[in-house]
Amino acid sequence: MLKAIELSQHHMRHGAGGPFGAVIVRGDEIIAEGHNRVTSTNDPTAHAEVVAIREACAKTAGFSLPGCVIYTSCEPCPMCLSAIYWARLDAIYYANTRQDAALIGFDDDHIYRELTLQLEDRAIPIIRMELVEASAVFEEWEKMPDKVPY
Repeated sequence: MLKAIELSQHHMRHGAGGPFGAVIVRGDEIIAEGHNRVTSTNDPTAHAEVVAIREACAKTAGFSLPGCVIYTSCEPCPMCLSAIYWARLDAIYYANTRQDAALIGFDDDHIYRELTLQLEDRAIPIIRMELVEASAVFEEWEKMPDKVPY
């Protein structure tokens, strides 16, 4: 955890992004590190946890990380939490809470609230365009004998 906090502080001080850091650990070994790079890369998805997951998957040449845990300097936002679930990490350890983050301008509560609403009640319009072409792609996937499920 101290390494995640160190990453958050160091890269914040050097203008890479917000005060967030993360490490992914397998056994006793740190296999990946991440720090917030949102403002330095103009990438709103470059949160510390996502950066660490991308690095860990590149190093392990796989798209899931069973047997690994993540240490993050702050409770993951909804995007990062989803990425952690998709990566199938075994556990999440965090230091600061999302309430702590909100106090310094990183408030994710509106996203958590949005996720509980019906699609038609969300702030950003979500409009379905039902097309046979889209259905055909899903049907093709379902029949593929060599697909890699995830």
